[in-house]
Amino acid sequence: MTDTVAEMNQVMAEADCLVDEQQVHAAIGNLADALTDRLKDSNPLLFCVMNGGLILTGQLLTRLKFPVQAEYLHATRYRQETTGGILEWKLRPEADMQDRTIVIVDDILDEGTTLCAIADYCRAHGAKEVLTAVLVDKQHDRKAQPGLKADFTGLEVEDRFLFGFGMDYKGYWRNAPGIYAVKGL
Repeated sequence: MTDTVAEMNQVMAEADCLVDEQQVHAAIGNLADALTDRLKDSNPLLFCVMNGGLILTGQLLTRLKFPVQAEYLHATRYRQETTGGILEWKLRPEADMQDRTIVIVDDILDEGTTLCAIADYCRAHGAKEVLTAVLVDKQHDRKAQPGLKADFTGLEVEDRFLFGFGMDYKGYWRNAPGIYAVKGL
């Protein structure tokens, strides 16, 4: 076994499960219901923020009860690190956003810098309305803007280093079946 695999297995073995798989699925169901109620007649364009939003978007899409176009974009501040840096666009959206309602789907609202930058980009490219949907809102007072909240939130979780259901630890454990906190971080 490589050192990396051993380290990642140890991280999981020592992690605290904050939200189990059943609770995550219930939260995704609630998000889908709220999005359906709000957007069923609006012809929205949904953007999955890669890589974190992949699992949430995949599970959310099959629960939406209206026609929706889904695309992806890739903007990051972490690049497999544990602290954020400058926003880097790896893939800008190519879809026409003019006069559309845009829904940005991501795994977590931590400080919100990435989510705000993506929303600003969509507005600058003609979006009529930009909404955000996240699985997790991390509870702390370091948001990019005072009182920053997503329009749709599945779960509120304490301020720890999280992984699972799209969130990663050093590029690993996005596939963990619940929301976990790294021991000591």
